[in-house]
Amino acid sequence: MCGILGYTGERQASDILLNGLAKLEYRGYDSAGLAVLDGGEIKIAKNKGRLKVLEDRIKSGCGISGTCGIGHTRWATHGEPSDVNAHPLWSDDMSVVAVHNGIVENYREIKNKLAEHGYKFYSQTDTEAAVKLIDFYYKQEKNPLKAIIKAIQKIEGSYCFVLLFKDFPNEVWGARKDLPLIAGQGKGESFLASDVSAILQDTRQVYYLDNMEIVQLKKGVVRFFDTEGYAKPKELSEVTWDMNAAEKGGFEHFMMKEIHEQARAVKDTLGSVYHSGRLNLADMGLSDENIKKISQIYIIACGSAYHAGAVAQYVIEDLAKIPVRIELASEFRYRAMPMDKDALAIIISQSGETADTLAAMRRAKENGIKTLAIVNVVGSTIAREADSVFYTMAGPEIAVATTKAYSAQLIACYVLAVQLAKVRGEIDDAESERLIGEIQKLPEKIDEILDEKERLEELAQRFANARNAFYLGRNIDYAVAMEGSLKMKEISYLHSEAIAAGEMKHGPISLIEKGMLVAGIMTQKNLYQKIASNMLEARSRGGFLLIVATRGCEALREEADFIFNIPETDEHFAASLAVIPLQLLGYYVAVARKLDVDKPRNLAKSVTVE
Repeated sequence: MCGILGYTGERQASDILLNGLAKLEYRGYDSAGLAVLDGGEIKIAKNKGRLKVLEDRIKSGCGISGTCGIGHTRWATHGEPSDVNAHPLWSDDMSVVAVHNGIVENYREIKNKLAEHGYKFYSQTDTEAAVKLIDFYYKQEKNPLKAIIKAIQKIEGSYCFVLLFKDFPNEVWGARKDLPLIAGQGKGESFLASDVSAILQDTRQVYYLDNMEIVQLKKGVVRFFDTEGYAKPKELSEVTWDMNAAEKGGFEHFMMKEIHEQARAVKDTLGSVYHSGRLNLADMGLSDENIKKISQIYIIACGSAYHAGAVAQYVIEDLAKIPVRIELASEFRYRAMPMDKDALAIIISQSGETADTLAAMRRAKENGIKTLAIVNVVGSTIAREADSVFYTMAGPEIAVATTKAYSAQLIACYVLAVQLAKVRGEIDDAESERLIGEIQKLPEKIDEILDEKERLEELAQRFANARNAFYLGRNIDYAVAMEGSLKMKEISYLHSEAIAAGEMKHGPISLIEKGMLVAGIMTQKNLYQKIASNMLEARSRGGFLLIVATRGCEALREEADFIFNIPETDEHFAASLAVIPLQLLGYYVAVARKLDVDKPRNLAKSVTVE
């Protein structure tokens, strides 16, 4: 979602802020802005559109100088994208200026109350109400900490605020509830950011703020406070991953680079828990004793993480014989269903900050359910609040459309399925070793698929002007179809729909037109003929049949318009291979349409609001 940055030190703040915000562009945004404190005066520059517009404006001489400031890239929620609604926003007398990520749910009530005290409002944003509420209390207290505490006690919703107070030069203040905020400490300078990648070029020494925590930055000094105003000690952490991982490395887009990094992500994720011929999940709270007690599993996630969970549902049920429910986090959090106290909730999120997923996890915990998080970001909110964590080893993922993080999530789910099955006596040691051996072979098979990517590039040209597409599958292949369809729609803007193939005759078949792309996934041998029948029904109505099938599958060999074969693997793990050509197809269609592959319209990398 929105990118946030704060800086105080000896260097020019605008340079630091612009460079940091550029690292956050992948999160998605529609406007950008800075506020810099210089000699008791706060100067602001902001505009609708890309960060480059703001950078050119500042470098052309708009006069943003000073060594203390805040910056923001906005993704509109309240109020259309515009210069006025762009952040930062300020109090009437410019004594308080803030940037904000999140949603102030009771902003109308706050605005009405403040209007009674003479406050005027110039934007359509919920943020302006919050800034002026902080200003209202600041006028009474003359103390930033007390003003922030009083304001956040009145504000409902989720938020991350970073603020300047005109009367407190060289200080930046921040507060968070449910959304990420990270403090960095350097020599004679300090930083705040919504994502650690924004400050890694300046410091690797960071603090992860807890929920409902307030932070004060001075030059080289970082202090933390609770909502009672008491100082809180906090442990400094060091970020160890390589910044080069966030560069394109010669690829035209981050997405293509990350597609090619999937083999490494798979290998590293497996390697993090498989040593000397055995799986070790005890550190995740999955001791043999705890595994045997599990009566049911809830898998809770959104988007691509949900699709990884859908694969896991089939694999865990088949191998471990444990009932599994795959739940959309945005629905689970509002369900009134009874929960099994002996269940395990598996929470899947790339960022570890997904708002609905975090709320759903908290609901599970409130009901006494043990939680295991599968996340990619160390120190993220979900990782800190879950009972245990399985970190995927995908590394930083920049493109909005996930690829390698999704593949790493699949590996984590496979490993869990194998260990659950072994401990519960559903498979023996030999079968466990065989299955792990199959997972170990996936990286080389992924690279083998990538060697044929030009075939999909040629196919994509045919559908550069298409309007609709269907993706069909059954069982694990249906879960793959959902992810393939999502890749197509989110970056190429081609309307696509994933369909459980048996449902085709229950309505969707009426939409098939001559030349329409119908992709069928065929990796489950016992379902080949079923899928083939559904695909032939599409062909008879004019559909163009694309088949992604395991080598050796002869179904539709003569009837399909295009067949892409993937290497053989254990069918439980076929999703890791079948998804690769679908990722590539979505990518190449988007390129053919001359679209911004890494930053698709209206989308954000980390969805931190409902």
